[in-house]
Amino acid sequence: MRFIDKRIISQFDYPLIVFIIPLIALSYHLVSEINESLAQRQLGYFTLSIFLFLGVFFLPLRRNLRIIPFFYWIGIALLIAVEFVGVTKLGAQRWLQIPGIAMTIQPSELIKPIFLLMIGYLVKNRPPPRDGYDLKDFLYFSLYIWIPFILIAKEPDLGTALILLLVGYGILFIIGVNWRIWATILVVLATLSPFIYTNLIKDYQKQRIKDFISEEPSYHVQQSIIAIGSGGLTGKSSEEATQAQLKFLPIATSDFIFAYLVERHGYVGSLILIVIYILLILHLLSMNYYFSDDYVVRCFASGIALLVFLNMSVNIFMVIGFAPVVGLPLPLVSYGGSSFINFIVIFAILENLLAFRFMDLYNFERKL
Repeated sequence: MRFIDKRIISQFDYPLIVFIIPLIALSYHLVSEINESLAQRQLGYFTLSIFLFLGVFFLPLRRNLRIIPFFYWIGIALLIAVEFVGVTKLGAQRWLQIPGIAMTIQPSELIKPIFLLMIGYLVKNRPPPRDGYDLKDFLYFSLYIWIPFILIAKEPDLGTALILLLVGYGILFIIGVNWRIWATILVVLATLSPFIYTNLIKDYQKQRIKDFISEEPSYHVQQSIIAIGSGGLTGKSSEEATQAQLKFLPIATSDFIFAYLVERHGYVGSLILIVIYILLILHLLSMNYYFSDDYVVRCFASGIALLVFLNMSVNIFMVIGFAPVVGLPLPLVSYGGSSFINFIVIFAILENLLAFRFMDLYNFERKL
């Protein structure tokens, strides 16, 4: 048993943890300076995430990959339930009440790891040919990508829905799809863009786009740009970071935490954060090279890389006025339990898939 344990531990991806820990430490540092009570709550999320990480890490996922479709359809059922019995907050119906206790869950967050696993499961059972997937296979995978997209977009949560859509097709792009299909999609999107904007986008979403392309940025973005500009090269002390301390900077602990980071630690601090993200993303994408025959790991790792990249990019561009304000958090840095814990669970699943990928060999040798 010790022999098996050592080999499992040897497959654990330690660089992944090295990249995650600085992001968590930075999150607590920034949130505690703005709001001590939220920082204490964030510590609770950190503690819970440790137990969840260990619990998920030791799940027998490798032995039970065939039950992934079951959990996928459970996730779809929860998204459908939101449409009929969902709880509405701030004008959006995205949550489900847990019976008997005063807690809600957000199925659009819960389905992210299941979605990544499902894509990996489907690709594992239908590996790509040398020239990439043809139209029939592409449509087959698209069915599993579009179902959660449509249900989440109806809540409405177009930001999360688009992220899942891009992640799903991004994974297929990395795994391999015939280039003619991508070319056709680009032509169709360019042709239908006016129709999509006129008929499929809601009024408040159109307003966000108009605010974005207008010469005058919204109040939130204005205050964010002021905070970023005042940070300079190396930033200010916490007492001098007036944009956040005097409450001019909105939602400084979550959506606009990057602006506070720059106000506090300047251009240097923001550059260090972005470099950490880039190293994390490149490390995840490199698994396509090191585990070329393991499609579950490749799809899951690529999906995480795309999730981190899209969330990080949209959040930073939003904060500096280069993208509409859509409310996507900065991964592992923004305050909040749902997004943070979800990312920790996703990383735990990846560590599980890596550490136990030779489980059948371990069991065979143990029987011998």
